[in-house]
Amino acid sequence: MKFAIIAAGLGERLASEGVEVSKPLVKVNGEMLIDRLMRIFSECNASEIIVICNDLYEDVKQHLVKIRDEKDLPLTIITKTTESSMHSLHEISRYLRKEPFCLTTVDTIFKENAFLDYVQKFEEMTTAGTTDCLMGVTEFVDDEKPLYVDADNADNITAFCDDKENCRYVSGGIYGLNPRAMKTLDACIERGEKHMRNFQRALLKDGLTVKAYAFDKIIDVDHADDIRKAEEFLNE
Repeated sequence: MKFAIIAAGLGERLASEGVEVSKPLVKVNGEMLIDRLMRIFSECNASEIIVICNDLYEDVKQHLVKIRDEKDLPLTIITKTTESSMHSLHEISRYLRKEPFCLTTVDTIFKENAFLDYVQKFEEMTTAGTTDCLMGVTEFVDDEKPLYVDADNADNITAFCDDKENCRYVSGGIYGLNPRAMKTLDACIERGEKHMRNFQRALLKDGLTVKAYAFDKIIDVDHADDIRKAEEFLNE
């Protein structure tokens, strides 16, 4: 299975709070965010890892090239500044249209064992043909503008909401997607939509089977203090 990482954001909040390195190079427990994800994906036997990073930050590209060459990773590097995470996904989608894949944002922190269980579940479900998309969700809210997720008792996602309403979960920035989802993505781009949450809503409108997979906790590293929170979480 292929894995992909969206690392094309500007990391402006981290920079404004005194973090001097680009977000993908921020260290949590002594390991860069981007390196941690690539290591975990490699442990999941990734056939290819596709990373899109912002072309304004040459340091990230140089680091990725160095890692690819030193560790002989099956790593594809795309450098481009995009309008949104959805546009970043569309930019790399040409590598993701032939088999199911797992996508995360670069600042997503999760427990490794929980992620391995998630990947195994996604592989089982896609092999059985029982789902098109498996979204990583959590009841833990640690985001300024979370995307709330409503799901039924069978873990079928029924709505993505900007307000909590009666939603149990929030989106965790972990997406298991079948290539069928790329048709929906193309249509979102053609309509001029910009945000990943609108892509997720469109998956439901297009009738795809979208399931929720609950993690106990997922943390996004958006602020300087989130680095401490992430380390405490991983060291629990």
